[in-house]
Amino acid sequence: MALFEVVEQFFSEDEWYYVRMDGQTLLQANFAGKNGRLNCFAQTNEEQFIFFFYTICPVNITEDRRLMVAEFITRANYGLKVGNFEMDMDDGEARFKTSIDVEKSELTRMLVSNLVYINVWTMDRYLPGILSVAYGSETPRQAINKIEGRPE
Repeated sequence: MALFEVVEQFFSEDEWYYVRMDGQTLLQANFAGKNGRLNCFAQTNEEQFIFFFYTICPVNITEDRRLMVAEFITRANYGLKVGNFEMDMDDGEARFKTSIDVEKSELTRMLVSNLVYINVWTMDRYLPGILSVAYGSETPRQAINKIEGRPE
């Protein structure tokens, strides 16, 4: 079974509402988290045997706050076991990415589920920190410490 078929089967069976992008191995879906509604993309690269899943921050970071959010993202990434935050420094799009290379292996429904749910839960967990640094008065260190339960 093609990677994209496994991914689409997961989203169907898990009852996600999604849109398949015409002519691409790409699905767009939404996730209602505790801290916000998240736009998500599932994509496969059939030639390289890779599955990617992205959750996009609901707002683009303004140019004057990108360096502070980049520090927040770096601090968040340091302790993460799976996935990573990324930000486009040109337009301010911030996102969380999980991916897996399954060359000489098999992409299963469980692998897709694990990558999708750790992704949306991580973005939802860290979203208040991203927003407090981008639009509030918290420093990146304060925001990370608050989210990760560390003393100031």
